[in-house]
Amino acid sequence: MKRSTTIAFVRHVHYVWRHSHDWRAPQSLAVVFAMLVLLGIPALRAQQPRASEYQVKATYIYNFARFVAWPATSAAAKSDEFALCVLGRDPFGSALDSVVAGEIMDGKAVSVKRVSKPRDAISCRVLFISSSEDSRLKEILAALDKACVLTVSDMPQFSQRGGMIQFVQESNKIRFEVNLASAENAGLSLSSELLKVAITVRRNSQPGD
Repeated sequence: MKRSTTIAFVRHVHYVWRHSHDWRAPQSLAVVFAMLVLLGIPALRAQQPRASEYQVKATYIYNFARFVAWPATSAAAKSDEFALCVLGRDPFGSALDSVVAGEIMDGKAVSVKRVSKPRDAISCRVLFISSSEDSRLKEILAALDKACVLTVSDMPQFSQRGGMIQFVQESNKIRFEVNLASAENAGLSLSSELLKVAITVRRNSQPGD
């Protein structure tokens, strides 16, 4: 799939999501995630522009945020903006910024922030942890313990190591698995409809299980 076609398709998915009569309805969620899965970007093919993969992942991240509830007492809920953050080397380029441009969630403007330290992410709703941070993941997750931040990554075994949502490749398509125990331990509530479209839901709180 050409890069221009890929970007147009992702934007169409985003449009369908935004203009759905009831975006929380199970059928709306199923349609949007099915469209993303059907896009099937083979990220490992050398000839495929890497930006295409992260266009899809950026759209996923934006939509994950719609199906998570944060405690009203959390730093993220008290913030004046709805921040989606990236920790470490940023693989998105302008993709994530483009997806959230002009968006409003919970009555707040959605923004994208790049942070260099875990403590800078305390007021973020969602934190994408770059694969560049693999060697210090345990330290990062410990620093965010009880911080009510939804952690997302595509690094290997992320959900098994205590992260909340991990992107995975399945039949050359971008899917995701969820560590529900990690999310609940942080005080987050994930929609059952989101869990239904995950390929794996881990319910054990022990990393590695």
